[in-house]
Amino acid sequence: MKEEKSLIIFKPDALQRNLLGEIIHRFEKKGLKIIGLKMMQLEDILLEEHYEHHKDKPFFDSIKRYMKSAPVVVMAISGFNAVNAVRLIVGPT
Repeated sequence: MKEEKSLIIFKPDALQRNLLGEIIHRFEKKGLKIIGLKMMQLEDILLEEHYEHHKDKPFFDSIKRYMKSAPVVVMAISGFNAVNAVRLIVGPT
């Protein structure tokens, strides 16, 4: 097992539905450590970099609109096999 870091972006509805605390608790229960947490309003440039692999897909503009519709929370975590643990917790995105 190796120490890894991963980035999680909590989408706008996670905040609107007051799910942030419960979701963070799930990561902590798996032994992952929060090393950074920030609320921010995303802008086109950052979204285009992050979702570059979707840029030519028909749903790209709707993803950008949704992710800009309200603030998001960005969280950095670390732990053993953190990347796989995150995938197991959040499922396909």
